[in-house]
Amino acid sequence: MQTNKMLGIIGAMSMETEGLKAAMTEKREETVSGICFTVGKLGNTPCVTATCGVGKVAAAMCAEAMLLRYNATALLNTGVAGGLAEGMQVTDIAVATDVVQHDMDTTAIGDPAGLISGLNIIHIPTDATLTALLAKTAAAEGRLFEGTIASGDLFVAKSEDKTRIKSMFGAIACEMEGASIGQVAYTNGVPFAVLRVISDGGDGMEFSEFAPKAAALSVKITKAFATALS
Repeated sequence: MQTNKMLGIIGAMSMETEGLKAAMTEKREETVSGICFTVGKLGNTPCVTATCGVGKVAAAMCAEAMLLRYNATALLNTGVAGGLAEGMQVTDIAVATDVVQHDMDTTAIGDPAGLISGLNIIHIPTDATLTALLAKTAAAEGRLFEGTIASGDLFVAKSEDKTRIKSMFGAIACEMEGASIGQVAYTNGVPFAVLRVISDGGDGMEFSEFAPKAAALSVKITKAFATALS
């Protein structure tokens, strides 16, 4: 990405974005649809950063605003997630090769689970170039897993939900925003990537203890990624 491009960085919670905003230079803030957007630079990379709030609708609103108001030319979703891959542990790193919405369900009318109506796709691919750079950056900071990240308006805390999401979609991690950001980006023809640091085992039991540490690592990787872009 060239320095005259604009990277949009979205996190659901303040712990996932405050460190990014603090590191930005030449910054200004503006509130749109109840979301505070910080525009400036990370390293030499122009970026706009926002805390969207939890869930797919909030994330989609934020992503669309970044494209329409701030002319973001790429989107990165960053933050924490529940781990699903075999052997995955807290503070391991997940980089998405594609994203799915595990709660999208029109199977009653004959569609496969997860099919996004209109797009007629289940697995939305992340941008190969962005993802390769993100994975390279992340691998320098910890143990890296690459694969499908699943999103839905559900904090996964039951073993049956964890098993369902893993078995149906082959997901390595689950969260609540990435796939909706991916849908907005894919629909608009904008490249995107998703970074998640594991805060719990997909059951929520460790979240309160480890989420701040996982979020801090996601911030560190995101800053390094933005620097690498420039």
